[in-house]
Amino acid sequence: MNSIEEKCKKKGVRLTDQRKIIAEVMSNSKDHPDVDELHKRVIDVDKKISIATVYRTVKLFEEAGILEKHDFKGGKARYEQSPDEHHDHLIDINSGEIVEFVDKEIEKLQNEVAKKLGYKLVDHKLELYGSKIKK
Repeated sequence: MNSIEEKCKKKGVRLTDQRKIIAEVMSNSKDHPDVDELHKRVIDVDKKISIATVYRTVKLFEEAGILEKHDFKGGKARYEQSPDEHHDHLIDINSGEIVEFVDKEIEKLQNEVAKKLGYKLVDHKLELYGSKIKK
């Protein structure tokens, strides 16, 4: 996957030093942080970066198609680098953990449903919510 910094360069998004730090921290995120969590990680690198700068940068990256915004249940918007390949999400309602997955059968079924209803599927977003089964 390309880094956020590389995607910014390709899309002509100007990177200040603070934006570079935000881009690097977001690129290294293995989860889907909200802006508050991202800010906490960013100030570990540079204490002078304000939450307002993080909000503005996230919005800029989102508008440029570099970050993808998710409004999972729970109130806070979460972000991830715009994926190079489609995937869906399973959200644990107890821990908040977000699991990314791809399932060919689900993808096929979604296309079949759209076709049966007279549509060609052009995009979709699947979010599943569950709780971990205790073994």
